[in-house]
Amino acid sequence: MSKSTPATNILSRAGASFTLHEYAYDPHAQHIGLHAAEALGVAPDLLLKTLMTLVDDKPVCVILPSDREVSMKKLAAAVGGKSARMMPIADAERMTGYVVGGISPFGQRRRSPTVIEQAAIRHHRVFVNGGRRGLQIMLAPDVIVQTLGATIAAVVQ
Repeated sequence: MSKSTPATNILSRAGASFTLHEYAYDPHAQHIGLHAAEALGVAPDLLLKTLMTLVDDKPVCVILPSDREVSMKKLAAAVGGKSARMMPIADAERMTGYVVGGISPFGQRRRSPTVIEQAAIRHHRVFVNGGRRGLQIMLAPDVIVQTLGATIAAVVQ
């Protein structure tokens, strides 16, 4: 299977340093991010999940450790909004061009503001989805911030 995805293409064009890591994706896993962390043998706080949300009905991508939940109130405040909610799955897939379980913060069809949980940037390297199920990208958190122009904020419960 090809390891080239819109996400890896964006990072390559940006000259970012990253490595790819594959694992056996389980479509029946209750928590995709936790399953990926376990399959790769890494701590859950190193494997970041990508969630598509709506803040005041505008799309916002949020990146946070796979073992944590997003606080919608904190997320809304981080981008100057009043309320936040999860984006419906079909809308998230249509907007990003990826399927759930393979949504990467990089290379989305329509770019949206991105927020990364501040606790994630304390690590030397983290993992984010590579743009398909079973593919993770390991990179420095500052590459995420710089490449996406992400806002760093405390957004977990």
